[in-house]
Amino acid sequence: MRADRLVATLLFLQTRGRVTAREVAVELEVSERTARRDLEALAAAGIPVYSQHGRGGGWSLVGGARTDLTGLTAAEIRAMFLVAGPSADSPELRTALRKLVRALPATLRPDAEAASKAGVTDGTDWSRLPVTAGTPLLDALQGAVVDGLRIRLGYARPGSPAGTRTVAPLGVVTKAGVPYLVAGTDTARGEAAAGLRIFRLDRVTSVEVTAEPVVRPEGFDLATAWRALAAPMEERMRGAIVRGRAEPTAGRVLGMLFGGRLRLGGERADGWLEMEIDGPSPEVVAAQLAGLGARVEVLEPPEARERLARLGAELAALYGEE
Repeated sequence: MRADRLVATLLFLQTRGRVTAREVAVELEVSERTARRDLEALAAAGIPVYSQHGRGGGWSLVGGARTDLTGLTAAEIRAMFLVAGPSADSPELRTALRKLVRALPATLRPDAEAASKAGVTDGTDWSRLPVTAGTPLLDALQGAVVDGLRIRLGYARPGSPAGTRTVAPLGVVTKAGVPYLVAGTDTARGEAAAGLRIFRLDRVTSVEVTAEPVVRPEGFDLATAWRALAAPMEERMRGAIVRGRAEPTAGRVLGMLFGGRLRLGGERADGWLEMEIDGPSPEVVAAQLAGLGARVEVLEPPEARERLARLGAELAALYGEE
């Protein structure tokens, strides 16, 4: 289990002071790539692990070698257990977390145990369908990002057959439980950031890691790149405004349907509420509102009213009395 390896890697770091990924790989009997990925995971979880390049470099814990975990602060320990705890749905991972708790000073154990039980990850939606990409593909993509290697990516867009293209993986972002790969697609000139694209992982059909290195642009920041890429998508979700009125009792359902894209105003003279909804198009918003029946009335634009009228006629023809 990976959690076992993370604990072993952390303890190995503390007893040796400074190690290379190769030394960790030999000690834990894993590949060097896996060892490097685990070291990166510890750093990402908030553990004070850092790498130093060049001759005599390697991976170290801030503060030097230690024989126990007393060098970690309560906040750092909490961060690690909050990361590992929600995935502790197997006996192996629960055992690994117990091992780590025993290695902590007694005064920090209650906080760590509480953090490990503070969250649960459910990998399915309410219909019991998985909401994330398969673990093997996700692991392969994350490994390619860490190792800095280009990949041949099999990808299937909705309504189209799967195709393959070579991309430069730069990072994986999870939004609302769905992972996305951020990658450079213009690799002809060796510039990873030229032509940045987002690939939804549940549409990835295959991942083949190549031996070609990724040339990461100087100063590239994944969070900044993601915001720039996501902004046009979010803008398209707000390309149209539908206005109307809603019964007060419909407010909660509308909030569940549209979230932050819904704006409910004050009470009208007829006792209903003013309503504004952002959406990709008037027709799409109208279709989403159709299920509320007469509890809402769309006033504008005309395209939304026409869409609802067509839907109503179709339903009446299908279900109306003969």
